Amino acid sequence: MQDAKEEVRARLNIEDVVGEYVQLKRAGRNFKGLSPFSGEKTPSFIVSPDKHIWHDFSSNKGGDIFSFIMEVEGMDFRQALEHLARKAGVDMTVYESKGSQDLARRKKRLQQASDLAAQYYQHSLLKNKHALEYVFKTRGLSKKIVQDFKIGYAPTGSDALVQFLLKKGFSRNELADAGLTNRFGGDLFRGRMTVPLMDGAGQVIGFTARILGGDDPNAPKYLNTPQTLLYDKSRHVFGLSQAKEAIRTKDYAVIVEGNLDVVSSHQAGVAEVVATAGTAMTESHLKALKRLTGHVRLAFDADKAGIAATERAIPIANEVGLELTIISLPEGAKDPDELIQRDVALWQHAIDSSVPAVDWILTQYAAREKLETALGKRRYLESAFRVVGLLSDNTSRDHYLRKVAKQINGNFSLVRADFTNQGEDYKAPELKSSTAPLDKATYYDDTSFQDGLLSVAMLEPSAHELFKDIDIKMFEGEDRQMLAGYIQRHPGMRFDTVPDDLQKYDTYVKIVLLKAENRYAAWSEQDRYFETARLLRKVENEHKKQIQEQLMHQLREAETIGDDAKATELRIQLNTLIKEITRGQR
Repeated sequence: MQDAKEEVRARLNIEDVVGEYVQLKRAGRNFKGLSPFSGEKTPSFIVSPDKHIWHDFSSNKGGDIFSFIMEVEGMDFRQALEHLARKAGVDMTVYESKGSQDLARRKKRLQQASDLAAQYYQHSLLKNKHALEYVFKTRGLSKKIVQDFKIGYAPTGSDALVQFLLKKGFSRNELADAGLTNRFGGDLFRGRMTVPLMDGAGQVIGFTARILGGDDPNAPKYLNTPQTLLYDKSRHVFGLSQAKEAIRTKDYAVIVEGNLDVVSSHQAGVAEVVATAGTAMTESHLKALKRLTGHVRLAFDADKAGIAATERAIPIANEVGLELTIISLPEGAKDPDELIQRDVALWQHAIDSSVPAVDWILTQYAAREKLETALGKRRYLESAFRVVGLLSDNTSRDHYLRKVAKQINGNFSLVRADFTNQGEDYKAPELKSSTAPLDKATYYDDTSFQDGLLSVAMLEPSAHELFKDIDIKMFEGEDRQMLAGYIQRHPGMRFDTVPDDLQKYDTYVKIVLLKAENRYAAWSEQDRYFETARLLRKVENEHKKQIQEQLMHQLREAETIGDDAKATELRIQLNTLIKEITRGQR
């Protein structure tokens, strides 16, 4: 894929691609515009045609042409590459093996059949009075929302769609592979309102269809496309292509259970809403949303299934790196659609009032037990420990164990000891490395001051002496460590281009250089030197604070098990470290 990637990059100007989403103005050798990722009013979004990169100073995001499309379109790297290849006129199959070429051709045929099916259903809707009345009067949908979601109608004939697609040159096997036919070879969807399932780019990959009503009480209310080469319910996020702009702007996504809840919410103007297949949320679902935001709000029912789904989502959200909160509907509203019909302001208020997932679950368990009794407390603790055990960091676990102890009017130390003694029953999941492949990542995180340090140092060779004795492991991520190490090994070097030893980190180094040019180029040599020293002290102090947290955790464990000698040793280490941190902050 590297050759395909380079051909696409060579054919497209980054300023042209970004310019389709951001209004850019020339600023010297670069272009400047308002960030598409924040509500800023002063342009701080920079595009460098020379370096073929972009950087957003307001959100500290940046990368190449592929990472930009991944960000704004919510795509993974492969999807972004294919999207840009179509724009550049690059045939991706040329770069694939014969087996991959055959699979790509099959998928393309299925996608074409699905797209034609959506168009057919849309035309069928316009010709059926009963369906039109159901869609526009019974459901109350607007013409715009019907167009945006490509809503249609599957006629009652046994094989009307099949005959239409056969005439278009598709085989019966292709229609079966696309999930459009039943086991008899006829139309899968009949007499139903159809809502296409689309991927993140808005391409139709399947359908969900709702019965309009009728004589058969045994007919399922909803019928969905089965698993196909295109559609996988464990990965598909309904409404993502329509919601992604609102999700980026609001910086959160709302997940509901029903696809028509999504449609109703979008029609009411609350467009940051998507759905998964019921409550069956997976890591793939959350990863797709993580490309657009770090915050997800769930609007699941407060029944056993909803609580169980929320429990399952907590460790997945931890692993993906998402903040998870829960939306509670007011009493009397069975789902978002019903609440929206009553008053959309109530739906928005429910969204705005979401609470952290663990808090919500603990509240639900507390309401179901008689906490004034020993049995009620024990059952509550068992449920609470199971949820707290899903958390991957000690600080969060301690925070919630204190809340649990307060809920039962118990002693925190005893509750924590009880939790600790459960052993493997409540063991938190192992943490995996969060470092993403550099050619598929967008470069940003909460340690932007480290990038600031490296950028000013690259521009000021005289400050390289400050790196002489530092531990490069203080820097977060392989890319930062490699750049810091290179500065350490090559004092006094001027970074006009990316050195050969850093070609693997080409995009990151170019972003740091762009940041240096825009932020520090006008500074004096002395000011740049002192800024390097200041930021280096901050990096060292932040690293020591991380060590302090680790020592605090070890101290709590030593105190819990009664290891006085270990606790004394840790207190001495902590006191020494705290003094060093205090000196570093002066």
